[in-house]
Amino acid sequence: YCMKDQLGYINEIKTLKEKYKNQIQIYLGVEEDAFSPLNRNDFDYIIGSCHYGFRNNKYYPIDSNYDYFKKCLEAFGNNHLAFAESYYSNFCQYIKTRKPDIIGHFDLITKFDEIGETLFLGDTDYIKISEKYTKEALKSGSIFEINTGAIARGLRTTVYPFENLLHILRKENAPIILSSDSHSIDTLDFRFDETKKYLKDIGFYKITALVDNAFKEFNL
Repeated sequence: YCMKDQLGYINEIKTLKEKYKNQIQIYLGVEEDAFSPLNRNDFDYIIGSCHYGFRNNKYYPIDSNYDYFKKCLEAFGNNHLAFAESYYSNFCQYIKTRKPDIIGHFDLITKFDEIGETLFLGDTDYIKISEKYTKEALKSGSIFEINTGAIARGLRTTVYPFENLLHILRKENAPIILSSDSHSIDTLDFRFDETKKYLKDIGFYKITALVDNAFKEFNL
């Protein structure tokens, strides 16, 4: 996603994998956008995310900043439910066909709900939409990312996905993986301990990690 030197990145990770192979397991991963799939064979794993709204043949970034998000919303006539329906529909179509190893920050459209106008998380109609598409995404068998990134950036007080969706994932025994979505070494494991406790309180007892070239489940 927004990678400026893909080949340079691939070569660097391969160099580091070899250099530190006796000290740490390093994997070549990538976060690709739903509207811009990459060559899957170049990577050890892919995180599939959706960072855009799509309207009238135009892409609108939704997570760069709040102003960009509002422009996207305006493209949908400030109808947040129409936007949500379009966003999840596009994302789930990608998930269905691509089956990424990991589904990234599934309900990213709620990123600014706590710092701007609350549009989604308190709206029962939105909740129904998000739950409907969560059940659709579950059919892919992909691992759901539990993402602490928006908390680290001071935008959210809870992880992605929101709690109502976590309960669906738990009920369906969906595989989950913990991620900080970090852009800084200072937040590589941001609130992991608290998040593990939160997940256990919801009822999760297993978490997935990439170890020895395979995604494996471990006790929380």
